[in-house]
Amino acid sequence: QVQLVESGGGLVQAGGSLRLSCAASGRTFSNYAMGWFRQAPGKEREFVAAISRSGVSTNYADSVKGRFTISRDNAKNTVTVYLQMGSLKPEDTAVYYCAASRGGFVPRTTGGYDYWGQGIQVTVSS
Repeated sequence: QVQLVESGGGLVQAGGSLRLSCAASGRTFSNYAMGWFRQAPGKEREFVAAISRSGVSTNYADSVKGRFTISRDNAKNTVTVYLQMGSLKPEDTAVYYCAASRGGFVPRTTGGYDYWGQGIQVTVSS
């Protein structure tokens, strides 16, 4: 059974930091690129960051570049993907989703991903 389970969300003040985690199991996710997306109320889901299978290549949305860092730990049975978020702004408030792509590249669109987590709320207060 495929599972992508996000954790680490919550409420933080502007300027603060949070680290999201995504535990992926049920497939050989070390063979998958992984990504983070977010969706604010009334808005479409948008790309945040992605990382290649090996972790060598990363890709970021311009809105988070320099503030967020994506990384991964390819353990034997469970791959964990992290999103370290810093200098948080109220506009970062959204539900954050972890996603997995079996393709050999690092997608920036939702259509490039095959599996999704349930999402976790991040709220940044001003």
